[in-house]
Amino acid sequence: MKRPPFYPFAGNVIVRLLVGLVFLSEGIQKLLFPVANGSGRFQKIGIPYPDFFGPFVGITEIVCGLLLLIGLFGRIAAIPLLIVILTAICTTKIPELMSDGFWKTAHDGKADFSMLMGLIFILIFGSGLYSLDELRNRRGK
Repeated sequence: MKRPPFYPFAGNVIVRLLVGLVFLSEGIQKLLFPVANGSGRFQKIGIPYPDFFGPFVGITEIVCGLLLLIGLFGRIAAIPLLIVILTAICTTKIPELMSDGFWKTAHDGKADFSMLMGLIFILIFGSGLYSLDELRNRRGK
C-alpha cells in the first residue's frame, strides 16, 4: 500500500527529541544564568529591552521545547522557535560571517543551523506517530 505524502512515521520522534531538548536546555539556561545567556547576552548583542526579552525568550524556549518533546501542537510550537533561531542567526552568525568568514561561522553556527533544519522538518512533517498530536488525530476519527 502506497503511503500518502506526509504520512506520520516513527522517525519524527528523533528530530523532536533533538530539537526539543536543545531548546528546553537553552531556555532553562537563559533563566538560570541571565548575565551569560539571557538578558545580559541580549544586551551585548543589541536586542532591545533585554530585561524583558531575555526571560520571555527563555520561557518561550521552555514551553515550546516541552511541546515538541511530547509531540503536542508540534507545528505550532515550531513557529515561535523558528523566530527565535532566525533572530539568533541574524544577530550573531551573520555579523560573524562578515567579520570572520565562512569557515569560522560554519563551525560556530552548526547548532543553530541544525535547529533551523529540525524546526523546518517539524513544521513540514508534524510530530509523527509517537506523539500526542497523533493520539489526538486517532481519537478524532
